[in-house]
Amino acid sequence: MEAFSDGVLAIIITIMVLEFKVPEGHDWHALIGLGPKVLSYIFSFVYVGIYWNNHHHLLHMVRTMNGRLMWLNLLLLFWLSLVPFTTAWMGESHFAATPTALYGMVLMLAAFSYWLLQRTIMNQHAGDSSFVVTMGKDWKGKLSPLLYLFAVLTAYVSPWLSGIFFVLVAVVWFMPDQRIERTLSH
Repeated sequence: MEAFSDGVLAIIITIMVLEFKVPEGHDWHALIGLGPKVLSYIFSFVYVGIYWNNHHHLLHMVRTMNGRLMWLNLLLLFWLSLVPFTTAWMGESHFAATPTALYGMVLMLAAFSYWLLQRTIMNQHAGDSSFVVTMGKDWKGKLSPLLYLFAVLTAYVSPWLSGIFFVLVAVVWFMPDQRIERTLSH
């Protein structure tokens, strides 16, 4: 499951970069028009990287592979597979409200899918295990969907305000989940 997921995430990043078209000009000024596309790409590259990193750590806690885990993992990959589309639309539209809101919805649904996957893996462990106890204090997982919801709602007020919420979520998750690393080291 980990190798399959790594492959899908690598393809997602590849698809995103293939959305860039070579500018018609031959000087630095020709790149200015790509600004919104580059910014949306950077957002998404960081997000996919964060998911890859945290997903990799989370899968180390799987005790037994089963169909439920595989389907929940596939659900997460489904939402992440929509990131290239929403990234391209958001960049092409120069962060118009609806593409920005859809981008936030896709990320919110990916976060919810990750949470479901995490909960299912936690259910494989005893309720008093250090993994379950520390993951039960999941403030990141509870805060992220709320910030995504704010990003979706504020897209119609100011897409740049939505961007602030996107950055906040990325900052929260940028470092891999230390709780898993601590559990693995014990």
